[in-house]
Amino acid sequence: MKKTVLIFGLISGLIISVLMDGSVLLADKIGSGHSLLLGYANMVASFLLVYFGIRSYRDNTLAGQISFGRAFACGILITLITTVCYVATWEVLYFNFMPHFMDSYFAAQIHKVQSSGLDPATTAARVAAIQHSQQLYQNPFVNMAYTAMEPLPVGLIITLLSAAILRRRAPVEPTATSAVMTP
Repeated sequence: MKKTVLIFGLISGLIISVLMDGSVLLADKIGSGHSLLLGYANMVASFLLVYFGIRSYRDNTLAGQISFGRAFACGILITLITTVCYVATWEVLYFNFMPHFMDSYFAAQIHKVQSSGLDPATTAARVAAIQHSQQLYQNPFVNMAYTAMEPLPVGLIITLLSAAILRRRAPVEPTATSAVMTP
């Protein structure tokens, strides 16, 4: 399983990293809402390799039979490798090429709250929460955790679906006691 997981995980990680780079370049041109949609579409596209990885493992290593648990284990390992690649790519992009990207994001969130028409106390509380998140985001470990929470749920859903679709049990062979005798 190691070889299959590594191959499909790294290919999926490469795909998600390249697609993220392209999405970041387009973010200003297409707007934040469309950018978010494009980002999740990219994740789904790269996590399709989870399905193909499980299928390859089942067909090439396990003679066409795989349990849900083993398929899930294979898929979640591919998902974890892909997520690590996603996080590593974001960390390099964010800290080296776009250190003010999240400042713009948080400023837009604050503006959205302030122009929402909420009462002053609620507005102040939400702005304070956004500012606190902004401070936390400067810590690389918190940044990595937040970033990992973007692709991980998508990969988990695709892993569960793929494991359910691809599971295949060995055919049950009739035994002498279960065979029906015909007269």
